[in-house]
Amino acid sequence: MDNKWIYYLGLIVVAAIWGANFGVSRSAMDTFDPILFSFLRFGLAVPFFFLILKIKEGNVGLPWRVILQLALIGLIGVTGLEIAVMYSIKYTTLANASLLNVAPWPIFAALFAPLFVKEKFTKRLGVGGAAAIVGVTCIILGGEEGLNLSSDHMIGNLLAFGISVVGALFNLSVMPLMNRYSSLRVSTWFILFGSLFMLPFTAGSWGKVDWGSLAAGHYTAIVYNVLICTVFAFVVWNASMFKIGAARANFFRYVVPAAAVVAGLVFFDEGITVWQIVGAVFMAAGLVWISTEKKQAAAVNPI
Repeated sequence: MDNKWIYYLGLIVVAAIWGANFGVSRSAMDTFDPILFSFLRFGLAVPFFFLILKIKEGNVGLPWRVILQLALIGLIGVTGLEIAVMYSIKYTTLANASLLNVAPWPIFAALFAPLFVKEKFTKRLGVGGAAAIVGVTCIILGGEEGLNLSSDHMIGNLLAFGISVVGALFNLSVMPLMNRYSSLRVSTWFILFGSLFMLPFTAGSWGKVDWGSLAAGHYTAIVYNVLICTVFAFVVWNASMFKIGAARANFFRYVVPAAAVVAGLVFFDEGITVWQIVGAVFMAAGLVWISTEKKQAAAVNPI
């Protein structure tokens, strides 16, 4: 079997993990402030990243110039994006936030890719991407909430749309660095800085948690977020994205809302509509069409 399927499988598995996390983490949000929970997710992952990096590669260092670059990437791509996601959900509906955050992201990744890597936007990618966009739109809007264009949600809508732009740039910004350093090393350092920059935003949240009453479900959610959603997922996603190419890889983010729908069914007995099933078929067809194109590893522009 062509080795590229390992990387496509990695993208699908990670996107499914992130989607399932909606179900895993929803109950934990009743106990933890969302930003505090995000800090626990990334902050507790940092020692694991450095330990694995030391064991696997023998050292953890980077040149100061690269460290400063990753500090900026961590500030924008971890601290900024995570907080923005929380507030986008607060100021608009979940359906709006999901659609405006997820759907445009791969499009912007494809448009901005030439600034960071030498990737061609092929006809197959365009056709498969269009089918996947139709599919993910049906999945999100086929739920109970639907799309709400009320002016009351304008701030949240704009914030969610901005996340897709900044998120695409964040994904692309690490590609040139991974041409020189492993995805593990790059992920370790930008998550370290993302956690450090996020810490001040949790100042008023620690005392609101009744730490003595935490149940097994809370610890399970934390462990899942730290080890699976962060340590495993970031390394696999970045490594797979580097091998497949940013434009193609980001279309696999459309698996996230599909997995979230399944998580809603499993954890909360939420229904699945016919439109969501139709959307899943369109999305799967589009992603299969994209993944069957022969493609060499993308050349990366120096930074």
